[in-house]
Formats: sequence, structure tokens, C-alpha cells
Amino acid sequence: MSDASDDPYALLGVARDASAEEIKKAYRKLARKLHPDLNPGDKAAEERFKKISAAYDLLSDPEKRARYDRGEIDATGAERPQPRRFWREHAGTADDLYASESAFADILDADDLLAAIFGRRAAGARTGGFEGRIRMRGADLRGRLHLDFLEAINGATKRLVLPDGSVVDVQVPPGAHDGQVLRLRGKGQPGLGGGPPGDLLVELEVGGHHRFTRRGDDIHFELPVSLVEAVLGAKVEVPTPAGPVMVTIPPWSNTGTVLRLRGRGVPRPDGTRGDAYAELRIFLPDKPDPELEAFARNWAAGRAHNPREGRG
Repeated sequence: MSDASDDPYALLGVARDASAEEIKKAYRKLARKLHPDLNPGDKAAEERFKKISAAYDLLSDPEKRARYDRGEIDATGAERPQPRRFWREHAGTADDLYASESAFADILDADDLLAAIFGRRAAGARTGGFEGRIRMRGADLRGRLHLDFLEAINGATKRLVLPDGSVVDVQVPPGAHDGQVLRLRGKGQPGLGGGPPGDLLVELEVGGHHRFTRRGDDIHFELPVSLVEAVLGAKVEVPTPAGPVMVTIPPWSNTGTVLRLRGRGVPRPDGTRGDAYAELRIFLPDKPDPELEAFARNWAAGRAHNPREGRG
């Protein structure tokens, strides 16, 4: 459960009617200040960075933002409890928990069906037979399951509580994506007259990540590097969803240089993986360095270099 301190608007320091561009600008400003790579060992900064990343993930998605503003979900993206309503209030609506994916064109309407059931039962009672029994497949159940970013990428086992109080373990396959629907056969409503049970349809809701962004089967992220690493080149350990990997930074790498990490992206059903792409960002030391300042003052070629020339 979230409280007022988790309000995404307050975390990003924007008004509730802020534009998408204002929200993006506020997030980038805070992210540059609180990024874990720039605050090694600072748990408070790391925790704040996670919170603003989660806040931006929610507010940058128009649908999630609208649902949060209406009070349908909380700051974590979890469903808020809604007042209990009778089945007939749900029937035929988009949130009909008992809706079935089966086609009903060949089934009687509700009144005719009830009349048929009771009429045939009465007939069966008079004749002592069972020829009037109706056999029907049970209705499907629908639910939503929230996943962390890495749970969706690497796969996970999550537990759901069904309306009747029973529990079911959902096997989330590696590479699952937001909006994907998993079908658990036979976990829906029981059938009528000995008919088979319906299925459980679980829609996945995948959260964001403070470092990684998914684009199809590929993963993109920023990789902070020091001035020395950028100029002289280096080998650095880089975290990826598939685990840490050593990456070679070529000498004279500039901000915006993209390194491709083959096979470090999203798992595919055929056993292969997409790629990961690390975009370099050069960061100077937090504290002024007199030696570096003296070098810059005396570096004639550097002072003459205009990085904006020819870039529009």
C-alpha cells in the first residue's frame, strides 16, 4: 500500500496537470542527480532513484496516469480495492470477471436457458430419466498480474488468489511482455452438468526499471564512464538482465557512442536472446580537480575545439 509520500507527482516535483514534456524534464533532472553510479554506496540516493523511476514509469504512460488519477490504481500500479458489486453489474462490461472467450452464437439466451433447464428437469423428474440434462463448459476467469521488469525478462513463478479463495501458481515464461495474456487451462469456473471447467486468463502488467528500457527483444541503457576511460579506453563490468559482463570501451569514445552486447537482451521462445545496447555517458568527477583544471587551461588544442560546430 502506498502513502502520500509515494505520490508520483510529489516525487517528481510536478503539478498534477503537468505536461508529458514537463514530467520527462523533471525526471531527467532528478535522475542525473540521484543515479546510483554517481552516488556509490549512498543507499538513500539509490532508494530515491528507484522511487522517481517508478513514478516516471507510471506518469509517462498515459493510460496508467489516467487510471492513477481516477483512483483505480495506486502509486505502485497495483489495483485499488473497488466496492463489491453483483455479477449482473459486471455482465456485458469490459471488466466482466466472468466473461468467456467462447462464442455464444449457438447458445440460448439467459431466460430461455433457465426455462430449458427447469423445464427439462421437470420432464426428467416425470419420466425418471436424465435425457434432459444440459452439459456446458464453465466460464473463463480473468485477472491481472503485476511483474517487476526483471521478472518479466528472466521468467518467474507468481501466486494468484482466485475469487473462491483458492490459489494458483502462474509460470511466467522468460521474455514475457506488458499486456501479454497467459491461459491456464481448466482453472476457470466449473462446468454445468459435468461440462469441462473454463480457463483462467491472466494479463501481465510489467513495471519499469531504473536502468533498462526494453525495445522489442533488445535492451537499452546508459553506461556512465569517466573521462580517463573515454580517452584511454578501458574494460569495465556492466550489469545486464542476463547477468554482468565485461565490456571493452574503445579509446576516444564519446558521449552517445553505443556499444552492442550480443545475446544479452530478452530471451526468445527459440532459446536465443536479443541484444543489449549500452550508450556511453561521460561524467567528470563530482569534486573539482585542480590538476585537471590546470591541464585544461594549458591544453591549446582542447581550448580551440568547438564541439558544437557542424552539429546544427
